[in-house]
Amino acid sequence: MTTVLAIETSCDETAVAIIKNREVCSSIVASQISIHQQYGGVVPEVASRQHLETLNYEIEQAMESSHLDWSQIDGIAATCAPGLVGALLVGLTAAKTLAIVHDLPFLGVHHLEGHIYATYLSEPSLNPPFLSLLVSGGHTSLIYVKDYGIYETLGETRDDAAGEAFDKVARLLKLGYPGGPIIDKLAQTGNPQAFGLPEGKISLPGGGYHPYDCSFSGLKTAVLRLVQQLEKEGKEVPIADVVASFQDTIARSLTKRAIACARNYGLDTITVGGGVAANSGLRKHLQAAASKHNLRVLFPPLKFCTDNAAMIGCAAVEHLSRGRTSPLTLGVHSRLSLNQVMQLYEN
Repeated sequence: MTTVLAIETSCDETAVAIIKNREVCSSIVASQISIHQQYGGVVPEVASRQHLETLNYEIEQAMESSHLDWSQIDGIAATCAPGLVGALLVGLTAAKTLAIVHDLPFLGVHHLEGHIYATYLSEPSLNPPFLSLLVSGGHTSLIYVKDYGIYETLGETRDDAAGEAFDKVARLLKLGYPGGPIIDKLAQTGNPQAFGLPEGKISLPGGGYHPYDCSFSGLKTAVLRLVQQLEKEGKEVPIADVVASFQDTIARSLTKRAIACARNYGLDTITVGGGVAANSGLRKHLQAAASKHNLRVLFPPLKFCTDNAAMIGCAAVEHLSRGRTSPLTLGVHSRLSLNQVMQLYEN
C-alpha cells in the first residue's frame, strides 16, 4: 500500500489530497472562481498569491481529515507541468520542502496525466490500454493510453480548447465566468436544433479531413455572427437556444472523433477527464454513441473532473510504486507534452 500527499496548483484551484493506492484518504480543494470572476478570467499573479495564502492551511486540513501522521506518508507529489509558471512554483516548492523536512521521495506530476488518473479513483480495476478524451479549458486531446506512463496523442485541437470556447461564447453573450457550467445549465432549457452551427474540421494536405483533430475557433465565430445577424434584424437573441445549439455542436464533434478513434485502434474503453467531462451534453452524446458500438465510457465523479490533487496523487502513487521518483532539481514547465512524462522521473 503506497500513500502519497499531493499538491495541485497549476491554475486557479489550490488543492491537497492524500491517496493510498487508488483510495482517497482526504481531498481538499479551494476554488478561486469568485476572485477571478471580476476579471472575466484567471489572472496569473492573483492566482499565485492566493495559492500562497491557502496552501499551508490545506496541507494541515488534508492531514487532519486523513487521520494519518507523517510516518505513514510514503512520498510527496506536486503538479509541475503544464500550467501557470508562478502558480506551479508555489505547489512545487511546498512539495519539495515537505519531502526534505520529512525525508520522503519527491515526485513531479504532469497535470494531464492526473486527469487520466481521475478515472482510476472511481474505477480502481481499470488498466491500460484504453483511449482517454481530455477536455478542459486549456486542452482537448485524444490520448492512447498504452501502459502506465506511456502515452500517444492521436488527436488534439488546432486552436481553442473546448473549455476555452465555452468561456469565450459565455463572454460574448455576457453570461459570466466560468462559461462551461453557465452554458450547460442554460442549454438544458433550450433547443439544441434551433441553429445549425458548423463543426470545425481540419483539412489534410492530400485532401479530406483529419479524423481526430478538432477546431472550435470557427464555431465561436459562427455564434458571434449569428448574434450579430439577429440583432441586425431587430430580433431578440434566444440565448438558451443559441447556447444549446453551441453545446450540442461541441458534444457531437468530440463524440464523433472519440468513437472513431477507439474503433480504429481496437480499444473498447474510453475514459473522459478534465472540466468539460462534467458537461451534461457531452456525457449524453458520448454514452449513447458508445452504447451503439459496444464501447465502455467512463466519466470520473463530478468532483474529480475539475482540477484536484486526488488525481495527481493517484498518478504519483503509480509511479512511486514502480520505483520512480523525481530529482529535487526538477523545475516547472508552462508547456510539456504528455509524451514526455517519463522525463520527470529521470534521477
